[in-house]
Formats: sequence, C-alpha cells, structure tokens
Amino acid sequence: MTTLQQAQPTQFSKILAIGAERGELVVTNDDIAGPIDSSDEWIRQRTGIVTRRRAGADKDVLDLAEAASKKALEAAGLVGADIDAIILSTITHMHMTPSAAAILADRIGATPAAAYDVSAACAGYAYGIGQADALVRAGLARHVLVIGAEKLSEIIDPTDRSISFLLGDGAGAAIVGPSDTPGIGPTVWGSDGSKATAIRQTHSWTELRENPELGWPTLRQDGPTVFKWASFQMAPIAEKAMAEAGVTAEDIKVFIPHQANMRIIDQMKKQLGLPDSVVIARDIAETGNTSAASIPLAAERLLSEGQAKSGDLALQIGFGAGLVYAAQVVVLP
Repeated sequence: MTTLQQAQPTQFSKILAIGAERGELVVTNDDIAGPIDSSDEWIRQRTGIVTRRRAGADKDVLDLAEAASKKALEAAGLVGADIDAIILSTITHMHMTPSAAAILADRIGATPAAAYDVSAACAGYAYGIGQADALVRAGLARHVLVIGAEKLSEIIDPTDRSISFLLGDGAGAAIVGPSDTPGIGPTVWGSDGSKATAIRQTHSWTELRENPELGWPTLRQDGPTVFKWASFQMAPIAEKAMAEAGVTAEDIKVFIPHQANMRIIDQMKKQLGLPDSVVIARDIAETGNTSAASIPLAAERLLSEGQAKSGDLALQIGFGAGLVYAAQVVVLP
C-alpha cells in the first residue's frame, strides 16, 4: 500500500525584512478642513493627525504594493522567484477579480507563487502575518510575501466628518521565512459581525447600478462605537497575544498598534500597562490612517529612524471594519 506523503514542517518562522511606500502627496489638515467645517486644531486634538500621505491619480493600490514589495525583497536579499506565496490585504483594489496578489506576483517576478487577497481591512496585515507563519511552519512555503496596501483616497467623501479626513494611501510589505529560533508568536484573531455597520460602505455596487444618482460609494464610521470598541476591547486581545507568546508587558520593547487614532493608541498603552521605556508607533501623525498598510508602515518608520532595532520584541495589533482584529508578538527584522 502506498503511503501518502505530506509537506515537511519547519519549526520556527520570522519576519526577514520590511519595505514601505507612502503616497507622494503631503495633505495637511488645512487642506481638508474647509469641506468638513473643521480646523487644524480640531483634527489634531481629536486624532493626532498633522498630515496624511496620499497618492496621485497616476498611481493605484497595485503600484504602491509593488514598490513596497520590491523594497522588502531587496532588504531581505531575495528576488521575486524566491517567493512561494503572496498574501495581499486591501479593501481598495478596484476589481472584484482577478486578485491584486496574482497581478503583483507577475509584476515582481514571483510567478507561479500562490497568490490571494485578504479582505480584513485594518487587521489585514496582522491576519497575513498569522497565515504566513502557518504556511512556513507547515512546510507549504519557504518565503511568504505579506502586503498591506491601500489607496483610501479613492473611497472618501471630502465632506464626511466621520472617517474620510483620517485616511491616507500607502503600502507596507514583509517577507516571512524560516528561522532557527521563534520569531512570530501565536496569532490571536477574531471578529464581531454584529457590529459590522460601525465601519461601512455607504451603499453597495448593486444599489449604485440600480440608482446611479447615489454616486460613488465611500466609507463611513460610527465614531463613538469604534472608539470605545478599539480603546477598551482590544487591549485584552493584545494581552492574550502576549500570554500565548509567553511574554509579559515588561518584555515588550516596541508597541505597533493599527494607526487609527492617537487617542486610541494612548488608551491602549495605558490599559496594557506598558513601561514608559516601550517605543510606541505614532506614524499616524504624518501618514494618517492607512488601514491594512498602517502596521508595516509604522514598523518600517521605527526601524529606519532608529527608534527600534532588529531583534526587538514587538507587540502588534490590527483592528477595524468587520469588526475584525488580530494580534501577535514578533521579533523585528
């Protein structure tokens, strides 16, 4: 009788490199305050945002993803052909099919890598890291490219005071590969679809087809609901991720939460009891909220500016529309 063969597992995985690409346009609070009847002071106090980065009309989400991916490959000393799987998280790829990941694979020379998109909004990158960790350790892939990429400026209403003024464009990419030591802790993830309308598209494409007067769908959020959920329900998720990784708040050197709102970040730090010595990602001040791209963009900034270093233990957590969340402790590349 023939014995079925299975993929041979690898014990550990880690993030080998990170690359980032931000929109080239710097958009200030004064640039967008008029249509929402607001001010630079109000936006800073409510969100911590000073500027946000947006891409020009000549660039789409795939262009941003491609640039970030090539930087990650270069940093890892790899080429596209070394990639076995691509996981691309985005809510702003403007085609239902084919996947953005499959097109990206061709652009970077990774064909015939497995390639698929993830729709998990602001938690998408952390979802991708969890999946990449599993693929590598299961022996299904040696190197996995994980990207969070968004061109959120495509789906904003300039007059919307609920979320549009927060949003920016960018992409962050990470390469996950085998390791001799543990580099990615267990992923703690989940969802609460009962609150799905807290962050939502204004109307569906079907509704637009039936009533063109509705106009282009854009994003909206119920700010108080999202603020309370993120500020008070995500800290226990982050604590569970630390516990499952076998570490405590005292072991964490860097905290990289989704860059949603500076007040949410500060509230989470307080709830987690992180030491004052912990470096906290605050990329939102200059880049804005880039949804799936925000965690890798923030990580890349900390590393490139020397605020964090290779080998540091980082707690990262993504949370957003769905409502979905994912957290894990990782060793920075």
